[in-house]
Amino acid sequence: MEPNSLDELYQIYVQDIYIYLRSLCHDHHLAEDLMQETFYRAYLYLENCPEDKMKPWLFRVAYNAFVDDTRKAKRSIITEADYFNKLAHPDTTEETLLRQERLEEVALSVDQLPERQRHALLLHEVHGMSYLEAAEIMAIGLSQYKILVFRARQTLREVEWRRNGDE
Repeated sequence: MEPNSLDELYQIYVQDIYIYLRSLCHDHHLAEDLMQETFYRAYLYLENCPEDKMKPWLFRVAYNAFVDDTRKAKRSIITEADYFNKLAHPDTTEETLLRQERLEEVALSVDQLPERQRHALLLHEVHGMSYLEAAEIMAIGLSQYKILVFRARQTLREVEWRRNGDE
């Protein structure tokens, strides 16, 4: 077929194909999409079709596009419109902001700890090291490490108590 033949085919058969697809799916927008898919497939395989059987071939291509779309739709899970509203985070913006401010306060308090206490606390609480692993990293004994963590926690509790007392 000639290069312009697809344009000619489109002009000749577009109405027939649209009406056929519309009668199959009963949806204007879906019929338009399927019509586009039909002519795309026709473009890909146009040279395989004899000219005298073009109309039945196009209708067959349209029907196959409809069947493929129907199968795809059956595999899709359609959820209720309310589904996405239920996915929202349960916290309000205010709660999120308060939590963020609280984390910033804790970070400031941890930053004010003596260096060895801060290091000991961060190794265990933030990085998830066991007491023994953290003590080895700091090159100190296990009992000395436990004392550092205890004092760091105690200092943080005192800072928290003073902060809450001021409010």
